[in-house]
Amino acid sequence: MKKAMTRMMLIASVALMVCCSAEDPFGDYTNSWGDNGGNDTPSENSSGSSTTTGDLTTFTVNIDQTSAEPTDAATEYMPDEEDALENSTFTTEVAIDMASPTAKTENGVEITVNGGHITANHGSTKNICYVLSGTTSNGSFTVVGDKKYEIKLNGVNITNPDSAALNLLSGKRAYIVLADGTSNTLTDGTSGSQKGALYCKGKLLFNGSGQLSVVGNTNNAIHSADYIVFRKGNNIYAKSTANHGIKANDGVFINGGIINVEVTAAAAKGINCESNIVVNGGRTTVITTGDGTYDTDDQEAKGAAGIKADSTFTINAGELWLKSTGSGGKGINVDMDANFNGGNVYVVTEGGQYKSNNDTSSPKGIKADGNINITGGTVWVRTNGYNGEGIETKSQLNISGGEVACYAYDDAINSKGDMTITGGYVYAQGKNNDGLDANGNIYLKGGLVYAICSGSPEVAIDANTEGGKKLYLTGGTIVAVGGLESGSSLTQSCYQSSSWSKNTWYTMTVGENTFSFRTPSSGGSGLVVSAATTPTLQSGTSVSGGSSFFGGLGIAGGSISGGNSVSLSSYTGGNSMGGGGGWPGGWH
Repeated sequence: MKKAMTRMMLIASVALMVCCSAEDPFGDYTNSWGDNGGNDTPSENSSGSSTTTGDLTTFTVNIDQTSAEPTDAATEYMPDEEDALENSTFTTEVAIDMASPTAKTENGVEITVNGGHITANHGSTKNICYVLSGTTSNGSFTVVGDKKYEIKLNGVNITNPDSAALNLLSGKRAYIVLADGTSNTLTDGTSGSQKGALYCKGKLLFNGSGQLSVVGNTNNAIHSADYIVFRKGNNIYAKSTANHGIKANDGVFINGGIINVEVTAAAAKGINCESNIVVNGGRTTVITTGDGTYDTDDQEAKGAAGIKADSTFTINAGELWLKSTGSGGKGINVDMDANFNGGNVYVVTEGGQYKSNNDTSSPKGIKADGNINITGGTVWVRTNGYNGEGIETKSQLNISGGEVACYAYDDAINSKGDMTITGGYVYAQGKNNDGLDANGNIYLKGGLVYAICSGSPEVAIDANTEGGKKLYLTGGTIVAVGGLESGSSLTQSCYQSSSWSKNTWYTMTVGENTFSFRTPSSGGSGLVVSAATTPTLQSGTSVSGGSSFFGGLGIAGGSISGGNSVSLSSYTGGNSMGGGGGWPGGWH
């Protein structure tokens, strides 16, 4: 853990309508409501009068090995400069035909053969490159030696019914090169004590633009006892029917590539790391289908997860597509801090709560025991099953940029500690609970927030008033169906409307800026908007052009036509009108 932490330090319906003036929330874009952290520009809108439900409620996650790798990428990170293949030379090739192996001693390498099982020992010989080809249905390739080495997979297919297909026991750096234009497969059987169909005792470093499929039927598909690095061009599919898809002890660093992972076992993780996980590029897709289970050793209920980091998780660029369909499943589960600095993250959970031995595992889109920090990029989360929350932290939540959109069965965005929003674009709909919910204080200082709750007694933005905490509204632009927590500290003038209509486009104008939003089919009794100065409001508007947010549920700028003026009156806080007709059930 000390080594991992040191490495990480180097990385880096009629209801109430409320309107409140606030600090200037406008950011870098014309007609923009907030600061997106200098990352993706919101998409252009063609028409705001459509009745579309928005991509947030309908997007899907599927294994995709064929679409081109995204070009967006952050600076490649290598834990050590020696991890880059171009900083080493492996000029001595040793060819291995898995279909008809031959025992030999060649270029300082001793090759022994037992049936289809091959062991290569290069001892202290440097610069060895093993070139594997051919097919075996009952074989394996094992490497031992005291020096780093390269393995070029050149159209090889290895199945080992009894143990690992590729067993790298050297402990030194293993550079796996997927030869361009080749397809390679590694599969183990259902017996044996192997840790993975591809097991590496040392650092596992993937290179090349060929394809690799790894299937684990006894334990993990890919397992490194050290760390794993993926690079641009890699096309890797990992599947496990028994445990995790990709497992590393000391770190997972995704600098690029097309990575697809499927796991089916109970409480299995797609990518599981005992240290840090960093995503700097590429497209990574993970699907878990296993239900929760009770861990008798830890005496707790556990669920599956697309990504599980025992230390920190960071994404700077690239794409993550995560889906967990089983009970108690999670998209991202982090024991320490989770940092979203760029890239695009899409998470779906479909299962409900898992319960066993008086303990539970509830579905979460993104969960962190440490802080969650969002400074840029796009984060979309949808949780469909019972008790599913969108984003949850056991500590503090900080949003200063990017686009965050959560459509959740329970609370959309929840923090045990304080929640602070200073920038970005945030959409939070809790179908059976609050939009934003904090056990600590909530500080809204900037950005744009559109929050929706289910109805009384829930509110759209809920700080822990019972525990002496408050919502402090000092800036930003707020739209909240369900009102504000009673006892909120509102330093701006606030206003209310006598009614609002469901499934209707509204346009709020503040100075020369406009924000248009579609109301839900039902919801809480307050609709809260907060802007730099006193806003005007129109209902029944149509919008063309502008910048679209949250899958088309909100539009900044554009050309506004039609609509009726909405009368506003003074508002002092709280939710005085009761429930607004039950949980929204989506945008219909």
